[in-house]
Amino acid sequence: MNSRITKLQTAIEPLRTQIINHEVYAQINSLDDLRIFMGYHVYAVWDFMSLLKALQIELTCTTLPWFPVGSGNTRSLINEIVAGEESDLDVCGIKKSHFEMYLDAMEQCGAETSEIKLFIETLQSTSDFDRAFLTAGTAEAAKSFVNYTFKLALGKQPHLQASAFTFGREDLIPGMFHTMVSDLNNKFPDQLSLYKYYLDRHIEVDGDQHSHLALAMTAELCADDDLHWQQAEQAAIDALQQRVALWDAALQAIKSLKFAAI
Repeated sequence: MNSRITKLQTAIEPLRTQIINHEVYAQINSLDDLRIFMGYHVYAVWDFMSLLKALQIELTCTTLPWFPVGSGNTRSLINEIVAGEESDLDVCGIKKSHFEMYLDAMEQCGAETSEIKLFIETLQSTSDFDRAFLTAGTAEAAKSFVNYTFKLALGKQPHLQASAFTFGREDLIPGMFHTMVSDLNNKFPDQLSLYKYYLDRHIEVDGDQHSHLALAMTAELCADDDLHWQQAEQAAIDALQQRVALWDAALQAIKSLKFAAI
């Protein structure tokens, strides 16, 4: 293992632990709770693709005429992940992006999808994030999360994009959450089978191979540049702090629902 990767991982471990042990997972014990969580999480599922596409733009040739860009290893990693995330097979064998699969899971579960759909429709027609957030009524934590992602995605600094991608998006949903979803799916298979499938595919597609390649990509992009490593560490920390804030907001919304039901 690259010693600088190890140092970065040590620096972010407290935040990773905070996310993996976040109270929001323990509070999700009904379909209503899960629907609220999905309403927040869907923004992270959506903007993940833009972070990934930003890396594809920076590390491969996406313009004409074509020229070889960067190393074959990084091109292979990004193109493989894009293919897996953008055109995976859903439960019926139909090719869809993971975001589209997530929307299907939300609709089967009864979670509200009008907000995220309105956000995307407004953004597509206006290219104005602030207007899209306002029109959709996006929660502040989700707005902040997406804004940070696009700050990196549009920043044209692939070492920062790679760090947030590698350390801020991988392996952050604990096994206990998958177990909880599986238990709920046993009770409500007609409402959660698509969500369970999505989580299973997420684990399978983003498994050890992609994780190792992403680490190698970050190490290659930072190389021996001390400033790049410092910036990469801060980008990872910022990305994880955004995730904590998103989960905090979801937790508060779930608790508010429970309190209102008393």
